[in-house]
Amino acid sequence: MRSHSVRTVSKVIWFCRRKMAVTGSLSAESLREKLQRELEAEHVEVEDTSANRCATSFKVFVVSSQFEGKPLLQRHRLVNSCLSEEMKNIHAFEQKTLTPEQWEKEKLK
Repeated sequence: MRSHSVRTVSKVIWFCRRKMAVTGSLSAESLREKLQRELEAEHVEVEDTSANRCATSFKVFVVSSQFEGKPLLQRHRLVNSCLSEEMKNIHAFEQKTLTPEQWEKEKLK
């Protein structure tokens, strides 16, 4: 059983190293900067949720006036379009998108 665990961990480490070599500068910070710049976001949070923080899984929270009047699917498409190149190297992606007005209401809760 222990050898299986070591083998699994070794595979994860190998995958992360390989992924980092392919993605290069893909990081939570690079995604945050791009989302903030391209969506003119008021607020952006990006968390690398992948094992060993190897830039394969991210959770983002974006507040932008560009989302006003758009349903959830269109907001998510805006984010996905902004990160289209990066998405080729991302395994899992979770996002929450709000307008500045929605964010203000949420902060009061």
